[in-house]
Amino acid sequence: MRDHGGDLDRAARDFGGAAWIDLSTGINRRPYVPAPLSAHALSALPTRADQARLVAAASARYGAAPEAILPLAGASAGIQLLPHAVPGRRAAVLSPTYNEHAASLAAAGWRVETPETPEALAGADLGVIVNPNNPCGQAFEPGQIARIAATVGHLLVDESFADPRPDLSVAGAPPPNVTVLRSFGKFWGLAGLRLGFAIGAPALLARMAERAGPWPVSGPALEIGAAALADEAWSEATVTWLAEAALHLDQIVLAAGWNLAGGTHLFRLYDTPDAPAAQARLARAGIWSRIFPWHPRWVRLGIPGGREEFARVATALTAPG
Repeated sequence: MRDHGGDLDRAARDFGGAAWIDLSTGINRRPYVPAPLSAHALSALPTRADQARLVAAASARYGAAPEAILPLAGASAGIQLLPHAVPGRRAAVLSPTYNEHAASLAAAGWRVETPETPEALAGADLGVIVNPNNPCGQAFEPGQIARIAATVGHLLVDESFADPRPDLSVAGAPPPNVTVLRSFGKFWGLAGLRLGFAIGAPALLARMAERAGPWPVSGPALEIGAAALADEAWSEATVTWLAEAALHLDQIVLAAGWNLAGGTHLFRLYDTPDAPAAQARLARAGIWSRIFPWHPRWVRLGIPGGREEFARVATALTAPG
């Protein structure tokens, strides 16, 4: 099984306890609160009209034409589908980044390279960039994305963490050889709903849709997603909250002696003397974090959801032992 955040089963197995604060993901801990679901959303198979309402809301939010938007069961579904919809055999994933892209491409028969500079993507049949990146937060402006796209056959831009930074997004007008993935669950804090979008050329989206099969998105996800995407007041307030909360988390963690290594407004990355020891320290206080088998010092923390959670982090980092 691939290494992921969110593995509270392992946290409980290794450290005990039940009242965990899960900061091991980039999922907003102040989630959108949806209205009660309609009976239709729960009991009926999703209709074309249901999907059209979601697509219209996504079009208004992302600035893409409706025919350029494909709803999916999370951005992860797009990661699994796209390798089968693009021609070629050689893929280059800008690294380090989270492991799903390279693993999905390899499983689909692609030869996968993991260069560490965008220039090294040049010549690949398929390039992959996570923007902003997970876990380091490296970000590319739209002009940079366009220049990188010109050097590869096709470019997949994973914007799963871009909602707090709309200035980075190319979803509204991607270059012709670019497909964008958007996640719903992270920014809106509803990861269990399993909703995301692929945005790009309609012909490519049609190939992905054929593989996804009928009803790729559940009725509850269609209904809640349409309402949430249209709630501009909640979105604007959440962007402000996350930006301020990320800075507050930095203040707490840096005061405890760790160094900032990167991050986004949905998570922060810190350089510590010993990542496994740092994770264990937090875990003993019921706070689960993300460490990486390929980096001995990095610890990633999601943004705490409020005053009580911030206080628990501060206490865990300053308590003796």
